Amino acid sequence: MAGIYIHIPFCKQACHYCDFHFSTSLKKSDAMVLALAKELVLRKNEFKGELVETIYFGGGTPSILSSEDLNHLIDEVYANYKVSDNTEITIEANPDDLNDKRIKELAASRVNRLSIGVQSFFEEDLKLMNRAHNANEAKKCLELAVQYFDNISVDLIYGIPGLTNEKWLENIQILLDLNIPHISSYALTVEHKTALEKMIQKGEIPALDDGVAHEQFLMLVDKLEANGFVHYELSNFGKPNYFSQNNSAYWLGKKYIGIGPSAHSYDGINRSWNVSNNSLYIKSMQESKLPSEVETLSITDRYNEYVMTGLRTVWGVSLEIIEKEFGKDYLEYLLQNAQRFLDDEKLIIESNILKTTKKGKFFCDGIASDLFWLNLE
Repeated sequence: MAGIYIHIPFCKQACHYCDFHFSTSLKKSDAMVLALAKELVLRKNEFKGELVETIYFGGGTPSILSSEDLNHLIDEVYANYKVSDNTEITIEANPDDLNDKRIKELAASRVNRLSIGVQSFFEEDLKLMNRAHNANEAKKCLELAVQYFDNISVDLIYGIPGLTNEKWLENIQILLDLNIPHISSYALTVEHKTALEKMIQKGEIPALDDGVAHEQFLMLVDKLEANGFVHYELSNFGKPNYFSQNNSAYWLGKKYIGIGPSAHSYDGINRSWNVSNNSLYIKSMQESKLPSEVETLSITDRYNEYVMTGLRTVWGVSLEIIEKEFGKDYLEYLLQNAQRFLDDEKLIIESNILKTTKKGKFFCDGIASDLFWLNLE
């Protein structure tokens, strides 16, 4: 199994918390689509006959492209790769792009999953984050989308200054009432050199409160699990059969090709990433050159990544895989350093699998970093 990720590096406006690679100018969008199609062709031999089971348009804001452009890129995948009969094809979309006409166009295409960046149904939250849509557009687009798509994921953000627990529960309830089968939810974080960081530094908005974020995370887990969702990754909740196949492949260490500026790829041993510059990327593609850097992961890198992703997911860290793939020294190190978290009931071992407990889940990234081996080689 393998996946293809296509990065669309354009947005209408910059959200205050975002540090992803994108441009708010669409001047080069036509050239970019041609460049993305060219990279798909140039890299078609990398999978060596493996079946593509997921195609994911991320960004940026992929829904900013026309349906014709998206269909052109999907057609290029089908023309150049061996694609599964039931491939999951996801497009990330913002509510302000999803009117009735656009949703019908997407439903008529090969796209079979929408990932909609709502973040909040409250006007004050959307303004604070500088989202391009308003609360009414958020609700309306979902009411339309559920008429045409069965497989829908919605993003929500918690820990926003001023977001009360009552409002947070209302955000979740709106999605439950609409029978949305997948929810991705993240704590608002302050990334370096973002508008949000500057606003906090200037005292325009209060600093984020980790205690409030933790409380709202626990409320989210309780509410969704009580309504039939599986908390299968730290930030992701799905009804059975509605887990994100694309993201699950990342967490399970499957191969994927990342197409577009700043996109990352992984072949099981090497990780590579494209230049984070739209003009340089387009120029390289016009010259049929891949503008990427490659890093070969050491055994320690691969151990650390496996621990990090495993502890975030319902699949956990297999002690058998640790010993088989990395050796007894790594297994002994892992168990020795995990002991205090086992004693504190933040980790548990079940059927030879090391997992985070409900108590430990919110802290899993910090726990994982304490289990990393930094100096073995």
